Amino acid sequence: MPCKNFPCPERFRIRSRRARKLTDEQRTTLDQLVAWSRNGSMWPLTFALACCGIEMMHASMPRYDQDRLGLIFRASPRQADVMIVAGTVTNKMASAVRQCYDQMPDPKWVISMGTCANGGGYYHYSYSVVRGVDRILLVDIYVPGCPPTAEALLYGVFQLQRKIRKAKTTRMWYRK
Repeated sequence: MPCKNFPCPERFRIRSRRARKLTDEQRTTLDQLVAWSRNGSMWPLTFALACCGIEMMHASMPRYDQDRLGLIFRASPRQADVMIVAGTVTNKMASAVRQCYDQMPDPKWVISMGTCANGGGYYHYSYSVVRGVDRILLVDIYVPGCPPTAEALLYGVFQLQRKIRKAKTTRMWYRK
């Protein structure tokens, strides 16, 4: 391909072909791009119901610094895409938890934090306690412990990010 307007040595044409070939090989799929953007901007809804909430707050302090992961706690369910249920869910509170979950925009994920949220915990046989938040919500990640440490919550967030990375969002849009 001759250069018309200016002298173009052969070595420049070869480099441009190599560069073109390199960009073809480095292309990414739309799924990976969407997953990357969702992983970098997960906004959890603060729903601290018991002592696990203190550990959830501890995870956002400077020692663990969730801001570097793109986790910025939101007080409104309409701006959040991750709900962290931390603590004992009572029957009286279950409707409020479900209402906040329903107000969240799609896609939405739930992290169940602590033994009480996972299965009722010490209060499993109480008449007023929901025996696991999975009876009212679809839970994606369970974080065990009573109370779980901030490291355990961050590990749960990493597991959720891995789950989001593996999701095939562009191939599932037609099923809704």
